[in-house]
Amino acid sequence: MATNPRDSDLGFLDLVNACDNFRLPANHRADIPLSSSAQDTLVPWTLTQSLDSPVVGLLKPEIIDLLREEEHGSWVIPDPASVPRTAYRVSFHPSIDTPAKRTKVMRKLCEGWRDSGTIYQDIIGPMKWRNEMYPVYRNPFGVHRAHDPKAGDDDSDDSNYAFEMERSACVLFGVVTYGVHMTIYQQTNGNEIRIWVPTRSRTKQTWPGYLDNSAAGGISSGMSAFDSIVKEAAEEASIDEDITRRLAKCAGSISYYLQTSAGWLQPEVQYVYDMKIPNDIDPMLFQPKPADGEVESFDLLPLHVVISKMKQGLFKANCALVLIDFLIRHGYLTPENDPNFMEIVTRLHGRFHYDRW
Repeated sequence: MATNPRDSDLGFLDLVNACDNFRLPANHRADIPLSSSAQDTLVPWTLTQSLDSPVVGLLKPEIIDLLREEEHGSWVIPDPASVPRTAYRVSFHPSIDTPAKRTKVMRKLCEGWRDSGTIYQDIIGPMKWRNEMYPVYRNPFGVHRAHDPKAGDDDSDDSNYAFEMERSACVLFGVVTYGVHMTIYQQTNGNEIRIWVPTRSRTKQTWPGYLDNSAAGGISSGMSAFDSIVKEAAEEASIDEDITRRLAKCAGSISYYLQTSAGWLQPEVQYVYDMKIPNDIDPMLFQPKPADGEVESFDLLPLHVVISKMKQGLFKANCALVLIDFLIRHGYLTPENDPNFMEIVTRLHGRFHYDRW
């Protein structure tokens, strides 16, 4: 479970452990009961019942119990006694065979749960509903081309894009989600680095009052990673779109397997961007300003202060990982100054044990 103690001196590996905290059980495909009381049971969610159908998520038995209550013709949930545990899977009905049809099923399901007044209201209820659609891919490490309904992407089932679903519900289905995070920084002639660090609004649904990356957000369905960071920088930090398009540089990605405090699975991929403020351009053009109410304030902090606040647990958990990646790429975190260097580097680029889903 993710923890963020604010009163201790955390190491960089501690920060990684707080976010990359789930390991798929060794008995994941073993013959264990498919019941709501079997808390460690995780059932593959596939597009069809074919054994070669891609797995798009992992379901807890309590979710499967709810799916059984849905109308006939949407889901295939085999009798556990009729299928070997190693081959057991939950899938869409064979008639639900295009991205548009899957999206329609998921929209009706999630909206029904939202409006029920009883089903996971702390996750998907009206106060938690994001009204934002996230893409789900056949292969989470495959091509992430922004789908285009006008080009027939919703009717064709030939691409990596499988369907889309409400953002807040993704954690209930264990699907991989995607985001963008950017570090806006200055480097003086004396090589001192200063980073623009926002404080999240106290009214945010998640991590209120914590420190964040300079600009960040999820990748909505239909948007590319780069267009997403341009959008987030403009909406959250008032950075002109033209500036972001000219100066933001993709610096890689990080991935980690998070289990929430309530036990839900949240595998995430974050595309990482750097924006170095040129020394010969008016720095006021790069000064972030709160714009959409999600950020309370921005502060330009020396790197050593940023590191100190990281080790105090003051950053949102995945934002600390983005900054650790920044420290590695810029030579501030090395094998010589941290004995856990290799563990940290490899854990920042996990694959969610996807081959065992």
